[in-house]
Amino acid sequence: MKNFESFMAHQLNEYLLYRQSLGYSIRVSRAHLLIFDQYLRRTNADWDSLEPFFFLDMRANLEMEPRSVNTVISSVRVYFNFLLRREYIKENPLQDIPPLKENTILPFVFSPEQVDQLLTAICKWVRRNEKVFLKDLGLYLAVLLLARCGMRISEPLKLMRNHYRPDDGSLYIEKTKFKKQRLIPAPLSVMSEIENYLSARKSIMPYDQNPFLLAGEKQRPFRAEQVRYLLRKALKEIGLDQERQVIGNMNFSHPTPHSFRHSFAVNTLIKIKNKDQSPQCALPVLAAYMGHSEYKYTSVYLRVADAQSRKSLVDFSLWQKRKE
Repeated sequence: MKNFESFMAHQLNEYLLYRQSLGYSIRVSRAHLLIFDQYLRRTNADWDSLEPFFFLDMRANLEMEPRSVNTVISSVRVYFNFLLRREYIKENPLQDIPPLKENTILPFVFSPEQVDQLLTAICKWVRRNEKVFLKDLGLYLAVLLLARCGMRISEPLKLMRNHYRPDDGSLYIEKTKFKKQRLIPAPLSVMSEIENYLSARKSIMPYDQNPFLLAGEKQRPFRAEQVRYLLRKALKEIGLDQERQVIGNMNFSHPTPHSFRHSFAVNTLIKIKNKDQSPQCALPVLAAYMGHSEYKYTSVYLRVADAQSRKSLVDFSLWQKRKE
């Protein structure tokens, strides 16, 4: 772990210990404050340097996209509020530093056909060898739940055995991003796959005590990186292994496991629209299903184009860039 090395090293460590004592994760804050610490060292700053113009210069000299710069500045601002409360300083020099204008982010959206292609490719890689069959099948199921239920990557991996309720065909999801709990109906095709997996697991491992629905090794769940690796392999297989692109003020995201969640929401709203029903009226239900704290967060999907329209926009943006 890299240590702080600027003149503020003591206060930075004190702040992170304080955050940790409150139960917060400090991983992201630490990463942002390390960037600040390195800038302090590079500029030979001291306490007298910490004026608003110093932070304006810092904001201008961080070689990052505007969104990343804003998150760093935000973390440093919170840190200086701590210093203010501890009376290290008399006022927060970042209180009036405005955020940079951020690029518009357009998430990657899989078409329904591409989702089917990916699942077919991954299913083909389930080996029939008894030693690895359950592992392969469990990872395939994790991707299936991302694609068919719009879950976040951590959610299928954290499912316990008793979170699957076959009697009413539902899945119980707890400890989500917004600390909410929800019960979602599982599609019949997903239930069938889960039942097949549990049946095979019981047959191969009759004395298995792993409490997780999708059993990893040593009584643990699968790791998110295992799912990411599998998806990268499948994307390459079907020719969708694209890089993130920044064109003008648009960030075109590359496909990731979270793209299944975006795609689930967008494709659900498109289906509703194609039935001559109102996507707007469906937002509260979709928000509850996806575990959003407020349905305004779900409404952003109304502005996201479908897979084909997104591809056309990327092609057009690239054409415009070449013309310039």
